Amino acid sequence: MFGLSEEQVAAFGMTFGVGAFMLYMLFIIGELAWKARAGRMGTAILFFVLSFGMLGFVAKFIIQKFWGM
Repeated sequence: MFGLSEEQVAAFGMTFGVGAFMLYMLFIIGELAWKARAGRMGTAILFFVLSFGMLGFVAKFIIQKFWGM
């Protein structure tokens, strides 16, 4: 596809595609907090708990780049 290998397309999708999806999930968490009228503490808890899974994906990406895998 456009002179790119399957590996390059998959790497692009995993970095930018999943990154864009993660930003969209942050928007959804913010919208959920706003509609639930969670307040400052509730919003912070929602962002911390629901975003904690995304932290693992970001950490995996950083570790792979740091160790050159």
